[in-house]
Amino acid sequence: MQFGQRVASIAMSLLQKSGTPIPVDRLRAHSVRPLDPPREPILGALDPARGSVKTDVFEDPVIDEAVDADRPWVVVVWNDPVNLMTYVTWVFQTLFGYSREKAERLMWDVHTKGKAAVSGGPRERAEADVARLHAYGLWATMERN
Repeated sequence: MQFGQRVASIAMSLLQKSGTPIPVDRLRAHSVRPLDPPREPILGALDPARGSVKTDVFEDPVIDEAVDADRPWVVVVWNDPVNLMTYVTWVFQTLFGYSREKAERLMWDVHTKGKAAVSGGPRERAEADVARLHAYGLWATMERN
C-alpha cells in the first residue's frame, strides 16, 4: 500500500469513527497523486554523474542594510460605531495621561476624520500601546511615520 493510500484509509477510518458522513463520490473523484519528481540535489548531496559529493557554493543574498530604523511607528485609533465619545476620551486620558483637552481633541479627530494618531515611538512601544487600546475595546493599528 502506498503512503498516500495509507493516509487516505486512516483519514476515512477516523471519519467513520467520528460519525461524520463521508461523501464517497467526492473521495473517489480525488485520487491520490503520484509523488513529485525529484528536485535538484541539495548542497553536499551525492552527484550520481560524478560519483562524488557536490561542492556547488551558493552566494548569500544581498540584503539592503539601509533600513530606516530611526523612523518611529505611529499608533492610529480608528472610528468605530460602538464606543461613546466620552469613553474614548477617558481611555486616552487613562492610558496616555493626556489632559482632558488633548484627549477630546484626539477623540474629535477620530470621530470626524475617521482616525487619529495617538502615540508614537519605537515598534515595541507602539505594539504595546495597540494591545492596550484593544484591551479597552478600541480599534487601533500601527504604521510607519
